[in-house]
Amino acid sequence: MNIFEQRESNVRSYCRNFPVLFHRAKGSLIYSESGEAYIDFLAGAGALNYGHNNDYIKQKVISYLEADAITHGLDFYTSAKEKFLSKFFETLLYPRGLDYRVQFCGPTGTNAVEAALKLARKIKKRPGIFSFMGGYHGMTLGSLSVSGNLEIKAGAFGTSNHVSFMPYPHGFMEKIDTIEFIEAVLNDVNSGIEKPAAIIFETVQAEGGVIVAPIEWMQKLRQLCDRHDILLICDDIQVGCGRTGSFFSFERANIIPDMVVLSKSISGYGFPMSLLLFKPELDVWEPGEHNGTFRGNQLAFIGAAAALEYREITNIEQEVKAKESFLRNFLIDKIASISDKVKIRGIGLIWGIDITDFGDNSLTKKIISRCFELGLIVERTGRNNTVIKILPPLTIEMSILEKGCFIIKQAFDECLTK
Repeated sequence: MNIFEQRESNVRSYCRNFPVLFHRAKGSLIYSESGEAYIDFLAGAGALNYGHNNDYIKQKVISYLEADAITHGLDFYTSAKEKFLSKFFETLLYPRGLDYRVQFCGPTGTNAVEAALKLARKIKKRPGIFSFMGGYHGMTLGSLSVSGNLEIKAGAFGTSNHVSFMPYPHGFMEKIDTIEFIEAVLNDVNSGIEKPAAIIFETVQAEGGVIVAPIEWMQKLRQLCDRHDILLICDDIQVGCGRTGSFFSFERANIIPDMVVLSKSISGYGFPMSLLLFKPELDVWEPGEHNGTFRGNQLAFIGAAAALEYREITNIEQEVKAKESFLRNFLIDKIASISDKVKIRGIGLIWGIDITDFGDNSLTKKIISRCFELGLIVERTGRNNTVIKILPPLTIEMSILEKGCFIIKQAFDECLTK
């Protein structure tokens, strides 16, 4: 590990929790150079919904490369982009009655968040943005400005200009009507907070500790935005692409956001790619007004189109429902039963084990370290990192999912008895 410790920046993080040299990966398993297999409950932080080196997607990519097709195309019209757009509208948007324009942004989710904030302000001619306590939207300055975590914002001074953080329905904030609170802020001429151009939200605050927004809350948020002429931006970067069951995480609330941000698993294979979807009447961009050198990742287009085909072939939504049922039952029966201090939250194939009430912020570190020793990669998240986040590939085999869960159970039993 000397080369990494000597030459790679201190900013590295995941490798500190999982300090082995990884060599290859397949499906829901990652292998170290020495040949040890690890169950993957991290899935590229949500970028590998279809597993590592998915055979169907891989063959489509290999065929494209072997044909010497275009690999970098800025925003040229290309056959790869045409194939993706056609498949995206035919299989996802049209059947759902969604009428969106598609903007290809820079390679990662934060690029699309930046585009959304910029476009919202341009349309409404208002600088303000409402975000939510506990929210996470990326690491560039605009995205940081609407993220709640103060630690990751510490070195970027002045990021929160024109951003107001509203209460999300969790913890002590569950005791109040948070939508009513926002309504009061907007209607109070002496609140000191101006009406924003947009409200950005996550249907599930993943980095915030796997906080699942209630359906009625999301519906009321949509209605509030309509009443006050505010654009509603849904950040579906981590919990979209089937993570909560349906492709878009907001579908369960039967709402239509004005803008939707997608990244991570949209490319199907872990290739960098991000999209901003917005209603046609919001397409007020001038040509080249928001661009980026890598907004035309052709391999990502091929992977994304193949992923949509794969979803149809495998009926993956039904798979997610079955695995969701298993996870819910296991976590409630085997983990929550350990102590009344354990709280379980989740939906689809994103679940959190909240052990904040133990009062030991180092406990999650001990548990995930023991999980790693036992052959499982799982991360911690939430306030003070007191939530263990389960985020396996959607394609994980049930037997491997069960094995990973029993590793968590063993780690809990061992760490709580020491």
